[in-house]
Amino acid sequence: MTSEITLFVNPTAGRGRGAGAAQPAARALREAGFSVRTLVGEDAPDALRRARAAVVGGTGALIAVGGDGIVSLALQAVAGTTTPLGVIAVGTGNDFARALDLPIGDPAGAGRVTARALRDGTTREIDLGRVGRTWFGTVLASGFDSRVNDRANRMSWPRGRFSYDIAMLAELMALRPLSYRMSLDDGPPRTLEATLIAIGNGPSYGGGMRICAGAEMDDGLFDVTVVGQCTRTTLLRVFPRVYRGTHLDHPKVTVHRARSITLEAEGITGYADGESLGPLPLTATCVTGAVQVLTHGHG
Repeated sequence: MTSEITLFVNPTAGRGRGAGAAQPAARALREAGFSVRTLVGEDAPDALRRARAAVVGGTGALIAVGGDGIVSLALQAVAGTTTPLGVIAVGTGNDFARALDLPIGDPAGAGRVTARALRDGTTREIDLGRVGRTWFGTVLASGFDSRVNDRANRMSWPRGRFSYDIAMLAELMALRPLSYRMSLDDGPPRTLEATLIAIGNGPSYGGGMRICAGAEMDDGLFDVTVVGQCTRTTLLRVFPRVYRGTHLDHPKVTVHRARSITLEAEGITGYADGESLGPLPLTATCVTGAVQVLTHGHG
């Protein structure tokens, strides 16, 4: 393990917390004897180019500082390589870190966990989802949830979490069932009416909404949550249960497990780890052991 590691920083994460978080994380790593290089891109494509160059150049680890957006970028650079990924979670959602029980909003603590894992060689090999050339760690959303994302992204005011609340209300008013064609693994395509279909490598999205509550990051399979056709009232009743994962008991909700899934639907965008993948159709594949994550030692 080379002692030079790379902090991959999103300065805008968590409304500016990313830039401030890099310092205590770097301090914890330096105190543990590591040489720390900080990498900040001018924009997402530039940041990804720099992260890939660091990986190719043999950095001992790529450590994402920020939220799920910077983790998503970091995954594109480390997936399929032997370079481990560290996470200093200080973003808005932090679902990737939450799934791995890593510290959230505690950059010094997360830095110490990362330093210990680097020193002891403690990594957890996890699966990733892949759509085309794009990797994702948590959940791929399609349907009602991705329409909320679309609408929030189009809004110039308000910004942040509040825009999602308003977008969700607007989409609730416009709620209608969506016609999907879904194929699981090598099975035949089936046509179904659904409110949303979420493909989970990890259990949660949107800052702790456990849409795929049973998903394990190292079982080689996606958990596919299908919320069937439901009324506005039913959706409003079921939705709060998503934070506890108890929505999975509802008769309108079914869960499938599959290694790959193809989804088709008119006018629906897919979002993975909160980032747009573009319009359906798409095929997502679960790739086992695609990345090594620096985590707590087990036991």
